[in-house]
Amino acid sequence: MGVSIFTKIINGEIPCYKVAEDDHFIAFLDIDPNVKGHTLCVPKKEVDKLLDLDEETYLGLMQFARKVGLAIEKTVACNRVGMSVIGLEVPHVHVHLIPLNEMKDMTFKHKVSMDTEAFIALAKKIQSNY
Repeated sequence: MGVSIFTKIINGEIPCYKVAEDDHFIAFLDIDPNVKGHTLCVPKKEVDKLLDLDEETYLGLMQFARKVGLAIEKTVACNRVGMSVIGLEVPHVHVHLIPLNEMKDMTFKHKVSMDTEAFIALAKKIQSNY
């Protein structure tokens, strides 16, 4: 099995709209977002399933996701930021942080379109609140 698309992003082989990064985790905008501000938080260590993470990485990911979520709340108008861990599409643990105003925002059935300039501007705004 090769490396995941997220590892390729982490290694700089594939570009992303990064909003936050530290030594162990990275956060970037989802390129097929449910809503504006839909962000993925990913551990740099490639592990397929959330519960296969060692406890330190698991807790670190949740702390990192919380900080990113707080930045999203300051940036995107929403009632709250929802969190989802599904992991069926990419075999690399990732936490979805999704600004919510309606239940449908969390369904992964309704998507929004954004152009490159909108992604870049939004990533910079979230970065500034991180």
